[in-house]
Amino acid sequence: MPTNPFSRNRPNPAAKAANNALFDADGNPKPQITRAIERALDVQRPLVLANLRRVRRGRPQAAPAELATVLERDYLRATTLTGAAVGATAAVPAVGTIASLGLSAAATVGFLEATALFAESIAELHGVPTDDPERSRAMVMAILMGEEGTALITSTLGASAGGATQHWGNLVGKAAPTSMVRGLAGTLRRQFLRRILAKQGGMLLGRALPFGVGAAVGGAGNHMMGTSVIKATRLAFGPLPRTIPGELANSLDAVRGAN
Repeated sequence: MPTNPFSRNRPNPAAKAANNALFDADGNPKPQITRAIERALDVQRPLVLANLRRVRRGRPQAAPAELATVLERDYLRATTLTGAAVGATAAVPAVGTIASLGLSAAATVGFLEATALFAESIAELHGVPTDDPERSRAMVMAILMGEEGTALITSTLGASAGGATQHWGNLVGKAAPTSMVRGLAGTLRRQFLRRILAKQGGMLLGRALPFGVGAAVGGAGNHMMGTSVIKATRLAFGPLPRTIPGELANSLDAVRGAN
């Protein structure tokens, strides 16, 4: 019997290409993908301070809550526009599906970089320094994982924290022992890679859809994920302080004085 070309079970070449771009034959994330993701999550503190100084410019007396609102607005706008712009390339005749997938993969890395910068900027406003790369990566991965990340932190650090994990950002960022954070980071990393790549695999394909559909999928998908990140960040750190923490204020002033 001939194969029905419109069968739902027919392999989708674009889906296969998206999957092959991320995973090896055993279903594990490819090393180059893993390295790209880990690099995207490694945002150095000077960049975080520069980002905070940017939003503080023109509003030197702004409270942390006002600065956080600007950070949220800018983050959501940037990630949504980036997703839509990459998705729009699929409608260009000269850009093939494989090329679109490559651009979409780059957009995924860009989304992760923007998320790391945003989350660490919010952490600093809460008085959580981001100069420890391992603690910062753990915070960002948990935020990107949402409820699953919170559950991992609660189960790993809950007993040692006396159950005080409702707003866990401060705990992971500076209060928990380094050895405990290191173990937590390893657990988060394994689950994060599979979860984020499974989600982004669909986004890779969605952004590569032709006829302008990719732009809608890319923009809407990034907007939805960005909104989830903002919600998770608020839950991770809780209410903002009324004034900029002293250490952060000194760091921002030092950066300003150096320019």
